[in-house]
Amino acid sequence: MIHQKLNEVKWGIIGCGDVCEVKSGPALQQIKNSSITAVMRRNSHKAKDFALRHKVPKWYNNADELINDPEVNAIYIATPPDTHMEYTIKAANAGKPVYVEKPMARNHAECIQMVLACKEKSVPLFIAYYRRALPSILKIKEIIDSGIIGNIRFVNVTLLKSLHPDIVGASNNPDNWRIFPEISGGGYFYDLASHQLDVLDFLLGPVIDATGFAVNQSQIYPAEDLTTGIFRFQNGVLGNGIWSFNTSTTSEEEVTTIVGSKGQISFPFFGNHSVTLKVEEKEDQIFKFNISKHIQQYLLQTIVNELTGEGKCPSNGVSGARTNWVMEQICKRIDK
Repeated sequence: MIHQKLNEVKWGIIGCGDVCEVKSGPALQQIKNSSITAVMRRNSHKAKDFALRHKVPKWYNNADELINDPEVNAIYIATPPDTHMEYTIKAANAGKPVYVEKPMARNHAECIQMVLACKEKSVPLFIAYYRRALPSILKIKEIIDSGIIGNIRFVNVTLLKSLHPDIVGASNNPDNWRIFPEISGGGYFYDLASHQLDVLDFLLGPVIDATGFAVNQSQIYPAEDLTTGIFRFQNGVLGNGIWSFNTSTTSEEEVTTIVGSKGQISFPFFGNHSVTLKVEEKEDQIFKFNISKHIQQYLLQTIVNELTGEGKCPSNGVSGARTNWVMEQICKRIDK
């Protein structure tokens, strides 16, 4: 995609909420040739408060005003998914590169409209699947590509979380948008499994077939709370996963295992950032990584690099749309 190279990326953030406080906002200020020029929230007081604390010169309570601010040349959409498509299309029409929080949208159809809108205006579209750029994930890719664990056979994803008080208590909280499918597209599966499935796309290539079941067993909130899925990658590797958000605390577990013909790699997504390598007739190796608390900085650096003509970002609208498609296939057979 051809887009005019920027000398400095001057960000405008739509939705400067919790994700921007530590994970992304400070990183945008620390990366060379990157700064935050303006932020927007519907609540003017909160927008002003964020701007003052993070030394941002402008704040708005209207997204259109931020998008059309001539001093802003790139848009970061950090709102819940139900507005991602709307704001992406507006940013594209304004000719400004777009960085969108994950999941990319509520469904695959919205993702496709976002991709087409940006393509039509020759505007880069990036998605906040920041784990693609983490040192731990790059180490896993290096191990796989080296062939040390042989030919990849299958992948197993396990994510079990209990119905602990903060989830139950949040079930009636309208700010907990993740549990309302009309806003998020699904429940915690869409919020957390999207990271896992996107990284597997990065490591092993696209999934070309998927199916599964999604149910709401506990009936605590509107979205599904248990999902199982099976999927097949383009290269013939098979995968399966279980995502449960209704277990007991004694059952909580989170691990992904990639099994090859000569060994395996296992790692968590949401705990520490260690990687365990097991190879036939060799002692297990554990790789540990200290990841910045501004965890999106690694991916954001690649975005700034691309926009300033110095590199390429590994997470874009096309790859992000694939992840939505896989989740949609897995959740097709849903019983509410």
